Amino acid sequence: MGTAMNDGGTRRPVDRSSVLTEQRNARSMRLHEMSVAEIVALIQEEDRGVLEAMAAGREALSALIHAIEPRFTAGGRLIYLGAGTSGRLGVLDAAECPPTFQIPHGRVVGIIAGGDGALRRSSEGLEDDVHGAAAELESLRLTARDSVVGIAAGGTTPYVLGGLARAKRETALTGLIACSAVSEEASAVIDHVVCLPTGAEVVTGSTRMKAGTATKMALNTITTALMVRSGRVYENLMVDVRATNEKLRDRAARIVMALTGLDRDGSFALLDRAGGAVKTAVVMHRRALARDAAEALLETGDGHLDRALAD
Repeated sequence: MGTAMNDGGTRRPVDRSSVLTEQRNARSMRLHEMSVAEIVALIQEEDRGVLEAMAAGREALSALIHAIEPRFTAGGRLIYLGAGTSGRLGVLDAAECPPTFQIPHGRVVGIIAGGDGALRRSSEGLEDDVHGAAAELESLRLTARDSVVGIAAGGTTPYVLGGLARAKRETALTGLIACSAVSEEASAVIDHVVCLPTGAEVVTGSTRMKAGTATKMALNTITTALMVRSGRVYENLMVDVRATNEKLRDRAARIVMALTGLDRDGSFALLDRAGGAVKTAVVMHRRALARDAAEALLETGDGHLDRALAD
């Protein structure tokens, strides 16, 4: 992290040649000579290694989610922090949680170096500022119930590591998703390090490829597991979906059909009486309750449909 001085007194970047994601891939040395078919085949062969990297990081990823769960279910926030591709992936995962699981905006937050403008235009130069995330983190007023997960493919991004150090000082849980080994210095301010060793990229250093794919899979796993554990999924159904457009009305009706045995017309009628809320509709039917009583029962069970349906 940071820069080094040469004999002439000018500043040079730290040598990152030891970082796994910066190494050259022996299998793509003649990439510029390959045909389209050969390039496609090589990329697909390399992508198989992503699943091996995910398996290698499974235990650490599970430990991170276990640590986040009690904080999140107690009302804490999950906050992603990253720069460049890593930051974009965090913002994307955070943005998809409200429409998928009907969780309030602000419970899953994505922070990217450079702000929203960096989603469309490169601002990778900002990742070198170790204090770059300070203002955004300060505005969130972190507490011990919050979890801040940094995302840095090489595990060295100053913006991310500086932000995690600040979050740690403010008593938030800290985690890091990386695709290379993390230094002891960095690990000292991180409660849970998840290493997904995807190896050298087809294009050297292009971590939007295998590292990006593994990172997206890890983030999907974190938020999906948290939503399941907090009662937003029943069986394998998205029961917190609300029928706000045609596609979601169809999905909501099919979920109600599956959980009540009603036909399609009956499911739509029940959803209308339930205000478009799938869980309320299912409890109304299965427990023979009016809407307000069904909503109260769900509230008593912290929104878990299985608890509301239990005898």
